[in-house]
Amino acid sequence: MIVKRVVLNSRPGKNGNPVAENFRVEEVNLPDNIDKGQVQVRTLYLSVDPYMRCKMNEDTGSDYLAPWQLSQVADGGGIGIIEVSNHSNLTKGDFVTSFYWPWQTVAILDGNSLEKVDPRLVDGHLSYFLGAIGMPGLTSLIGIQEKGHITAGSSQTMVVSGAAGACGSLAGQMNKNSHIILCGQISQYNKDVPYPPPLPPAVEAILKERNITRERFLVLNYKDKFEPGILQLSQWFKEGKLKIKETVTNGLENMGAAFQSMMTGGNTGKQIVCVSEDISL
Repeated sequence: MIVKRVVLNSRPGKNGNPVAENFRVEEVNLPDNIDKGQVQVRTLYLSVDPYMRCKMNEDTGSDYLAPWQLSQVADGGGIGIIEVSNHSNLTKGDFVTSFYWPWQTVAILDGNSLEKVDPRLVDGHLSYFLGAIGMPGLTSLIGIQEKGHITAGSSQTMVVSGAAGACGSLAGQMNKNSHIILCGQISQYNKDVPYPPPLPPAVEAILKERNITRERFLVLNYKDKFEPGILQLSQWFKEGKLKIKETVTNGLENMGAAFQSMMTGGNTGKQIVCVSEDISL
């Protein structure tokens, strides 16, 4: 079987801005047979996320992110449907997801690397498993629960900042005894600086003076909370309490363009690439 995939064509450099041309589409042959424990999956939706910018460098600067290799298929969050299974716990027609899904129309994957998902949790909106009812939703929920220092009935104010640079940092200046949860800084990803970037001495002095904490949060450290978190997010969605927005780009060939757009603020809500909407087998 001939399938299409997206590979890393070039690196933008640690201080460069990624462009669509950093990726290219090519065709490859998929083996006819699959080994025991493997499954053949058809990709439905793929995710592009800010953290992927780090994977475009030779060194990601992180011990939990492996760099993409030149001329090799890129990967990230994805969801698809099983077409052929040689795995005891997965069957044809199952919907599955993974954080390491190859950017490929059809792929052969290790069944143990996949998790089954129930379309009923998202009322059939499978792409939501890559956004609000997936990793981004869990990051928001668990981050607030674990690092937000929330006290019931305290009338606390929360500021969610996607503009923490020269202007945003002024507009969102914190109160005494407040808390900063640091979970990604997309504005810094095209710069050769450590993460989290060190603060200027004047800002450090303000934190100390006003007793403001600044804690880093990594959702992967809370995997035991993923399952109940997904169920909670799904319940809020079904009750209409969780409003979900996403920007959908169609076609595997547009992965690079979708990534470039996401890195420059072109999306509202989660940026998704629809590879196939056909869930029939």
